[in-house]
Amino acid sequence: MTTQLYLITPPRIDAQFAETLVEVLETGAVAALQIRLKDHQPDEIRELAPPLIALAQAHGVAAILNDDVELAVELGCDGVHLGQGDGSVKAARELLGKDGTIGVTCHDSRHLAMLAGEAGADYVAFGAFFPTTTKAVSHQADIDLIQWWIEVFELPCVAIGGITVDNAGSLIDAGADFIAVSAGVWQHPDGPAAAATAFQALCAAR
Repeated sequence: MTTQLYLITPPRIDAQFAETLVEVLETGAVAALQIRLKDHQPDEIRELAPPLIALAQAHGVAAILNDDVELAVELGCDGVHLGQGDGSVKAARELLGKDGTIGVTCHDSRHLAMLAGEAGADYVAFGAFFPTTTKAVSHQADIDLIQWWIEVFELPCVAIGGITVDNAGSLIDAGADFIAVSAGVWQHPDGPAAAATAFQALCAAR
């Protein structure tokens, strides 16, 4: 399967962000959108997220909310992404139902990834692979983790952490099902839409 782009929102956005998101979604490069508004309070997320969810779904893109499964259900998201401290896959499944997508952060741990898979997660996320300014990280993952995972398991894996057009090639070559990108799109010197198109071309060419 060709590696796909898993886009993550900036941690803080304004009301005009939706206009930029439309430009990116219209490239057709995005497979999933994680709404990760870490610098906003829940009430702000309730106000800011619905237009983003609607835009993603209108473009055939899965809308995944970070951290909070109850809020994901409330807002009508397609799924939730759970950190290690955000509750169990089982509890999330009970709220989301069988068709909801559940992803789990597994850092650089084979053990955590296997546990997530056994619990019924729909994908596992490994990282950080490169230095990132989007969040503080204490785990550094090696590319051989991706290679090992795809050789042994069918469950999709997401590579995350400091990924840009310039360094994504090694993760694509390793077989990552998705590359999760935030600043590498939103802060690209040629603009977010150009970045998404560049990622799409990179994935198609490998």
